[in-house]
Amino acid sequence: MGAGATAEDSLAVEEPLEIRLGGRRFTLTMRTPGHDEELAAGFLFAEGFINSIAELGEIRSVRDAKGAFEPNSIDVVLNVAADDLRERLRRNFAIASSCGICGRTSIESLTRRIATVDAPLRVHSDLILAMAPKARVAQEVFATTGGLHAAGLFDSEGELIVLREDIGRHNAVDKVVGYALRNLGAPLSSSMMLVSGRVSFDIVQKAAAAGIPILAAISAPSSLAVELAEETGVTLIGFLREASFNVYSRPERIAG
Repeated sequence: MGAGATAEDSLAVEEPLEIRLGGRRFTLTMRTPGHDEELAAGFLFAEGFINSIAELGEIRSVRDAKGAFEPNSIDVVLNVAADDLRERLRRNFAIASSCGICGRTSIESLTRRIATVDAPLRVHSDLILAMAPKARVAQEVFATTGGLHAAGLFDSEGELIVLREDIGRHNAVDKVVGYALRNLGAPLSSSMMLVSGRVSFDIVQKAAAAGIPILAAISAPSSLAVELAEETGVTLIGFLREASFNVYSRPERIAG
């Protein structure tokens, strides 16, 4: 029997982030600290609480009673009329409550809000195959801890624009969408996204909301994710490996 050994190990950090809207508590998510403003912006946009960068006002740190910054709270000021914001909150919470109960109801609700992605982007399969190795090189925290998900945004030439890591798959995507919203604008009709894990319904929702025409994953998609991708015009790719991948919807965007 081999002898045991004691050693230090690097772990991924997981802490709560409270997002406030105009000073009022809105939602709480568990995330890996870093790029919190991108996370908040991406979440609000991908979930339909804002429709454009123009509706995103100031994102500011929250101070405690002594005036010190609270590291796990941020406050977002929206340029959205109160009545309109109440309607968006009501609509999106209704969509969330139906997810998992009636998939078709969720898809129909989302497709009424999200414009169909009709971007003419067409790329060669070699560009798709090259995305995973490029993302892997950029996953610095994963290389140390082995415990983070990643999402990467690529341009039409297959070059990595931005990659974000997080303990949560959804947070990594929100951080990328938030970066793009604040720096590139939307829709991202000439971009591709790669996610490190499996693809669920809401990952497709976030990509479609951002107008991303090609979404690829290292792992498998769910059945509802494939259905939503087809409905919203997203080319969905799964099981991306060094020499192969599966295309589950809108294959006309992939050449070769």
